[in-house]
Amino acid sequence: MTSRNARMLERTARRRLRRDGAAFVADLGVGLAPRHRSMPAGSDASAAFDDLFDHLVRLLAVTRGPGHVGELLRLLAAGRPDDPEHDRYVASVLASCQRPADLAPVYEEGGAASEELRACLLHELVLRGVPVAETPGIASWATSPHWRDHPLAALPLVPAEPERDPDLPAYSVDGSSCGFPYPDPEDRYPAPRLDAAPAAAVANWAEHPEEPEGRVEARTFAFPEPLEPGALPGALVALGLDCLTDLGELPEPGRKTAFGVVPVEAVEVWRFLFAASSTGGAYDSACYAAYGRLHAWRSLAALAGAPPDAPASEVEARVRECTWYRFAADTPWFHRVVWDLGVLALSPDRRRLAVLAATTTD
Repeated sequence: MTSRNARMLERTARRRLRRDGAAFVADLGVGLAPRHRSMPAGSDASAAFDDLFDHLVRLLAVTRGPGHVGELLRLLAAGRPDDPEHDRYVASVLASCQRPADLAPVYEEGGAASEELRACLLHELVLRGVPVAETPGIASWATSPHWRDHPLAALPLVPAEPERDPDLPAYSVDGSSCGFPYPDPEDRYPAPRLDAAPAAAVANWAEHPEEPEGRVEARTFAFPEPLEPGALPGALVALGLDCLTDLGELPEPGRKTAFGVVPVEAVEVWRFLFAASSTGGAYDSACYAAYGRLHAWRSLAALAGAPPDAPASEVEARVRECTWYRFAADTPWFHRVVWDLGVLALSPDRRRLAVLAATTTD
């Protein structure tokens, strides 16, 4: 198969979907799958098929219609029978584009959908406000104990308070779009008054092979006396953080500077963490919304000082008790393009400070 052949078949699939329905699109991919398995891995022919297959999957996933979800599952079983990373992507597209009532085939007992696809789709829907425990066709699987050992099973089936209005992608046949909740790297802040496991959500920025410029710093500090709000910026600078190396002298209060510490609500911190994991950095390191939700909660829990095995209700209570800040600094450590993240969590007694900083660039 050549790239030209693949593009021709893509156009055919779009045309025939309108005329002949979803079965034609699935049959096209299912029929080509045995040929793909015989192609040398990494060859141009194999790459062309991968592009075609992904287009067929996306075409069925974004287009509503009778039988589309069932035919999509048949196509996945033939072309990507055991690909958890692809399942996360498909779950994101389905949740964004299909009606919850039409997703029941994913949860049919003995059906073709993988457990990974089911779990990811469930939490993609939770983030979109779908009451999964009450939705026919989904509820029985969602409330069943059989998947309790899946990592995503630790997450609640209703959004927690910090998860209001997450930035979620919108998909079409030809592309996708998503917001960027990160602060403007060119922001300037009032100068501070000098007298007065956390990295789970950004691990993909530093560990993804195509993110060579990714950096993460996550540290926790204990203070003998409570930190007053006005003393926090100066204390932060004195901690010896890598991300603040070469910050230089802090200006007098009242002047504008590229270093600042700003109070924020926990919901804003969650959005930063969720976006960092779910949409990734400058390259293709996205975990999509289900695992983005999991990683954001793990980071938020660690920043708030919750035990690793704490239930969601305890994590939410700890998060609510902490005081949250974001910070930014014009230092060589931060790339100051788009993907810069600096968050702080101060414990209720103001003696424990958790710091998470991350940066990457294209």
